[in-house]
Amino acid sequence: MTRTFTTTASPEAAYAYLADFRNAEAWDPGTKMCERTSGDGGVGTTYRNVSSFLGREVELTYTTAELAPHTRVHLRGSNESFEGHDVFEIRSASSGASITYSAEFSFSGAARFGAPLVAAYLPILASKTVDQLRSCLDRQPG
Repeated sequence: MTRTFTTTASPEAAYAYLADFRNAEAWDPGTKMCERTSGDGGVGTTYRNVSSFLGREVELTYTTAELAPHTRVHLRGSNESFEGHDVFEIRSASSGASITYSAEFSFSGAARFGAPLVAAYLPILASKTVDQLRSCLDRQPG
Protein backbone atom coordinates (compact mmCIF):
# COMPACT_ATOMS: atom_id res chain seq x y z
CA MET A 1 0.00 0.00 0.00
CA THR A 2 1.37 3.40 -0.97
CA ARG A 3 -0.43 6.70 -0.59
CA THR A 4 0.77 10.27 -1.18
CA PHE A 5 -0.89 13.28 0.43
CA THR A 6 -0.13 16.85 1.42
CA THR A 7 -0.24 18.49 4.80
CA THR A 8 0.08 22.04 6.05
CA ALA A 9 2.81 20.85 8.45
CA SER A 10 6.34 21.82 7.47
CA PRO A 11 8.69 18.98 6.48
CA GLU A 12 10.52 19.50 9.78
CA ALA A 13 7.32 19.27 11.85
CA ALA A 14 6.08 16.25 9.87
CA TYR A 15 9.40 14.48 10.34
CA ALA A 16 9.50 15.15 14.09
CA TYR A 17 5.94 13.87 14.49
CA LEU A 18 6.43 10.73 12.40
CA ALA A 19 9.83 9.87 13.88
CA ASP A 20 8.22 9.49 17.34
CA PHE A 21 6.20 6.34 16.79
CA ARG A 22 4.32 6.86 20.06
CA ASN A 23 2.21 9.28 17.98
CA ALA A 24 0.70 6.26 16.19
CA GLU A 25 -1.88 6.24 18.99
CA ALA A 26 -3.31 9.41 17.42
CA TRP A 27 -2.86 8.81 13.69
CA ASP A 28 -3.29 5.05 13.27
CA PRO A 29 -6.96 4.05 13.61
CA GLY A 30 -6.04 0.54 14.79
CA THR A 31 -3.43 1.43 17.40
CA LYS A 32 -4.70 1.15 20.96
CA MET A 33 -1.35 1.71 22.69
CA CYS A 34 2.20 2.47 21.62
CA GLU A 35 5.01 2.93 24.14
CA ARG A 36 8.73 3.35 23.77
CA THR A 37 10.53 0.36 25.31
CA SER A 38 14.15 1.30 24.60
CA GLY A 39 16.27 3.96 22.95
CA ASP A 40 16.23 7.72 22.69
CA GLY A 41 14.06 8.05 19.58
CA GLY A 42 16.92 7.48 17.14
CA VAL A 43 17.73 4.49 14.95
CA GLY A 44 17.36 1.29 16.96
CA THR A 45 14.65 2.66 19.28
CA THR A 46 11.95 0.06 19.99
CA TYR A 47 8.24 0.46 20.66
CA ARG A 48 5.58 -1.91 21.96
CA ASN A 49 2.48 -1.45 19.82
CA VAL A 50 -0.92 -2.99 20.57
CA SER A 51 -3.42 -2.72 17.75
CA SER A 52 -6.85 -3.99 16.87
CA PHE A 53 -6.97 -5.46 13.39
CA LEU A 54 -10.00 -7.21 11.86
CA GLY A 55 -11.41 -7.83 15.33
CA ARG A 56 -8.22 -9.25 16.81
CA GLU A 57 -5.76 -7.63 19.20
CA VAL A 58 -2.20 -7.82 17.91
CA GLU A 59 1.04 -6.93 19.68
CA LEU A 60 4.06 -5.90 17.64
CA THR A 61 7.54 -4.66 18.37
CA TYR A 62 8.47 -1.75 16.14
CA THR A 63 12.07 -0.70 15.63
CA THR A 64 13.23 2.56 14.09
CA ALA A 65 15.19 1.21 11.13
CA GLU A 66 16.16 4.47 9.42
CA LEU A 67 15.93 8.20 9.99
CA ALA A 68 17.00 10.81 7.46
CA PRO A 69 16.27 14.18 9.05
CA HIS A 70 13.29 15.95 7.51
CA THR A 71 13.04 13.49 4.59
CA ARG A 72 12.56 9.85 5.64
CA VAL A 73 11.31 7.69 8.52
CA HIS A 74 11.40 3.88 8.30
CA LEU A 75 9.92 1.69 11.04
CA ARG A 76 9.95 -2.12 11.07
CA GLY A 77 7.24 -3.98 12.98
CA SER A 78 7.32 -7.65 13.83
CA ASN A 79 6.04 -10.49 15.94
CA GLU A 80 6.23 -14.29 15.57
CA SER A 81 4.00 -14.30 12.47
CA PHE A 82 4.26 -10.81 10.94
CA GLU A 83 6.83 -8.43 9.54
CA GLY A 84 5.92 -5.00 8.28
CA HIS A 85 7.67 -1.87 7.08
CA ASP A 86 6.19 1.61 7.41
CA VAL A 87 8.13 4.15 5.36
CA PHE A 88 7.40 7.87 5.23
CA GLU A 89 9.06 9.94 2.49
CA ILE A 90 8.76 13.67 3.25
CA ARG A 91 9.22 16.44 0.69
CA SER A 92 8.66 20.15 0.76
CA ALA A 93 5.42 21.31 -0.85
CA SER A 94 4.08 24.77 -1.63
CA SER A 95 1.97 24.96 1.51
CA GLY A 96 3.75 22.50 3.80
CA ALA A 97 4.88 18.95 3.07
CA SER A 98 4.07 16.11 0.73
CA ILE A 99 4.14 12.71 2.42
CA THR A 100 4.41 9.37 0.65
CA TYR A 101 3.45 6.63 3.07
CA SER A 102 4.27 3.04 2.13
CA ALA A 103 3.23 0.08 4.24
CA GLU A 104 4.47 -3.37 3.25
CA PHE A 105 3.94 -6.54 5.21
CA SER A 106 4.32 -10.30 5.12
CA PHE A 107 2.96 -13.13 7.20
CA SER A 108 4.48 -16.44 8.23
CA GLY A 109 3.14 -19.64 9.74
CA ALA A 110 -0.62 -20.07 9.97
CA ALA A 111 -1.09 -16.28 9.72
CA ARG A 112 -0.13 -16.38 6.03
CA PHE A 113 -3.54 -17.92 5.27
CA GLY A 114 -5.17 -14.67 6.36
CA ALA A 115 -3.21 -12.61 3.81
CA PRO A 116 -6.06 -12.53 1.21
CA LEU A 117 -8.48 -11.14 3.83
CA VAL A 118 -5.93 -8.51 4.86
CA ALA A 119 -5.33 -7.57 1.21
CA ALA A 120 -9.07 -7.05 0.70
CA TYR A 121 -9.34 -4.84 3.80
CA LEU A 122 -6.18 -2.83 3.13
CA PRO A 123 -7.67 -0.15 0.81
CA ILE A 124 -10.29 0.73 3.44
CA LEU A 125 -7.69 0.85 6.20
CA ALA A 126 -5.32 2.90 4.03
CA SER A 127 -7.95 5.58 3.42
CA LYS A 128 -8.81 5.84 7.12
CA THR A 129 -5.14 5.96 8.10
CA VAL A 130 -4.22 8.67 5.61
CA ASP A 131 -7.22 10.81 6.57
CA GLN A 132 -6.37 10.54 10.26
CA LEU A 133 -2.64 11.06 9.69
CA ARG A 134 -3.22 14.17 7.56
CA SER A 135 -5.52 15.60 10.23
CA CYS A 136 -2.90 15.00 12.96
CA LEU A 137 -0.10 16.50 10.88
CA ASP A 138 -2.20 19.55 9.96
CA ARG A 139 -2.48 20.31 13.69
CA GLN A 140 1.31 20.38 14.18
CA PRO A 141 2.92 23.75 14.89
CA GLY A 142 5.24 25.14 12.26
